[in-house]
Amino acid sequence: MSTSSSPDPIFGSLRDAGFEFAEASWMRERLQQAGGLPDWEMFATSWDALEPDAYLARVGRHRRRRYAVYSADHAGPILRESHQPHYQSSNYNSLQGDIERWFAPIAAEVGDCVSLQTVLQFSRDLFAKLAPDTRHWHIEVHQFRIEAKPGEPGEPTPEGVHRDGVDYVLVLLVDRQNIASGTTTIHAADGTLLGSFTLTHALDAALVDDARVFHGVTPVTPLDPALPSHRDVLVVTLRRNG
Repeated sequence: MSTSSSPDPIFGSLRDAGFEFAEASWMRERLQQAGGLPDWEMFATSWDALEPDAYLARVGRHRRRRYAVYSADHAGPILRESHQPHYQSSNYNSLQGDIERWFAPIAAEVGDCVSLQTVLQFSRDLFAKLAPDTRHWHIEVHQFRIEAKPGEPGEPTPEGVHRDGVDYVLVLLVDRQNIASGTTTIHAADGTLLGSFTLTHALDAALVDDARVFHGVTPVTPLDPALPSHRDVLVVTLRRNG
């Protein structure tokens, strides 16, 4: 993948194939252009304060998360909305569909920080190139921590290979400690594997046209069973709202 100043290689692949892996070096350059990451250390540390996903625990699986909803026009500020439940139909989430799930909110100082606002602006502006007629966006933001233990792999996508039921998805790696695997796989509707890659460095990202392809992530295991293991990602989904 090219890391030149031109966005064409990434945008062209995303437009033509429906997905792309963006290396950290490319993402860092674009995020600096979009507003910078001056408080990244605080932002990344906030994953230590995520809450257990009580809904997933009911089906015998475990992860930590926080959640927030934003709205945006084609240009201009991106605004946080009042806290609300996350909802997916069973057509998209066979494990936890058709229920309103209330998750702990992203902390106010995290939701307002420059680093997150930069990621949101980058996401809106990039995906708007695929949908230039969109006037309004509904944006959902998820902080996820997947932990792995000896004999108990962590499941980044416990629902399996899936679509999120939105228009576009950004998955940004924030931290990865003592973790093996966690490979992102991209599939056609008939299950055909279209591509795969592993987010290994902070700011590595997966860009997905959710209406066109399915995605999943393989389970993660600890490299050293004696040490804590986690995979921290920020997931931003965008849905056209007019």
